[in-house]
Amino acid sequence: MLVQIILLFLLVWLLVLRWQRRKMIELSHKLGVTNHMTLPFVGHAYIFFGSDEDRMTKFQKLGREAIASEHGVTTIWQGHRLYLVVSDAKVAEFLLKTCLEKDDAVDCLKFVTGNGSIFAPVSLWRPRRKVLAPTFSPKNLQQFAEIFSRQSAIMVEQLRTAAGKGAFSIWQYITTYTMDSVCESTLGVLVNSQKQSEQPFLQAFDKCTQLDADRLCKPWFHPQAIYEMTPAYKLHLKCRNYICKFVDQIIKTKKQALAEEKVSMAESEQNIKHDGLKTFLELLIDSSGGDRGYSDVELREETLVLVLAGTDTSAVGTAFASILLSRYPDVQEKVYQELLEVFGDSKRPVVAEDLPRLKYLDAVIRETLRLYPPVPIIARKIDKEVTLPSGITLVENCGVVINIWALHRNHHYWGDDAEQFRPERFIDTPLKHHAAFMPFSHGPRACIGYQYAMMSMKTALSSLLRQYVILPPSDVEDLKPFRVKFDIMMRDVDNFTLQLVKRV
Repeated sequence: MLVQIILLFLLVWLLVLRWQRRKMIELSHKLGVTNHMTLPFVGHAYIFFGSDEDRMTKFQKLGREAIASEHGVTTIWQGHRLYLVVSDAKVAEFLLKTCLEKDDAVDCLKFVTGNGSIFAPVSLWRPRRKVLAPTFSPKNLQQFAEIFSRQSAIMVEQLRTAAGKGAFSIWQYITTYTMDSVCESTLGVLVNSQKQSEQPFLQAFDKCTQLDADRLCKPWFHPQAIYEMTPAYKLHLKCRNYICKFVDQIIKTKKQALAEEKVSMAESEQNIKHDGLKTFLELLIDSSGGDRGYSDVELREETLVLVLAGTDTSAVGTAFASILLSRYPDVQEKVYQELLEVFGDSKRPVVAEDLPRLKYLDAVIRETLRLYPPVPIIARKIDKEVTLPSGITLVENCGVVINIWALHRNHHYWGDDAEQFRPERFIDTPLKHHAAFMPFSHGPRACIGYQYAMMSMKTALSSLLRQYVILPPSDVEDLKPFRVKFDIMMRDVDNFTLQLVKRV
């Protein structure tokens, strides 16, 4: 009798749920559902079971399905919610400009960053964006070129131990370069992770991104109460607490130093303009209103976003560019010839004025970001009914996944050679649609640190190529696409393996 009651209850619940979701079901029929089988309760969430590589493979297949569809969109069910997977530039641009709220699914990524602007609701994001924007002015960015140059010189020196000794993973060298650069420019601290391979801050950071990626693809772990019952939560909490404590101590020290400096200037009765290099943290404190501005928690949230996003996006972009250059020696030689034109045979450090002159290197980086965008997907929430340019009305509370990986390979915008690595396309061919290329998102909530990341990548690659020739990991030339995996960022399964030879 009890079993019959339970079954009856489940049947009634399913019928009510189906009635509530009738508009979503109708929309899925209009747009087309993925070819994968839809299962009760979980929908298509089961397709993301498996390894990080398996997840990325599924995102790629969904993206290709969307490209092949009539509207550039396919749909999947994650539990009881319908998600649109978008691979068309026109649709993506419309949604990214119309739907500014981040999807509910990414709330689980706030575990480390809190309400930092990257995941914050619009009500918090909008005023914080106004405060953040001036800190990324060209004048402020120029001053960080010195940091990138100094840290890239350390990277090049550290690579001496691996050069000429066969295949190795360059990832650790690049990610420690970006970590040191970001921590110095954002927080004003020398983490020195390039010379300290077991740096605990970097280890905690890496583990958090892995745990975030795993949780993101499993909707049954999104509720905090359920996640706290899993073994992963304890490790996640330990890493998060270490990161937050590290940043909190820096904020406390920096605010105290600024207060002492203010008192000292007042006592000397001198109005001295401070022209020295200011970190993003100092700029944030100033632009938010000083003592009456952001609280320590708000400062921590925003600086954590800058550290976490700045470290990985630049590192992934630089690493993918490195292994692509190893496979395309003709492209690498063109970059080197450009470097000779700018630097000659001198060993002088890179300065801010050099970077705009490296136009072909810029094209190489952009083509790398097109084929291997560090953030392959972004998610938004449809918080009100909206009608696409095609005339199809989207239902409130649906989710949207902009599949950047697929959008960047959409032959409607990139031609029949969309799968090929050809940097010249960013020099001799204008974009068919300005939203066809969005490695750092698009629209009002696009990444504010785009130019910062480009400066970091240009500096690292120019320093690397002036000293070394990059070779593939073996003599066998294999131009097949790289095997990639998803752990918030997209990474190479083989961990960016290559060879380096010292230039004569």
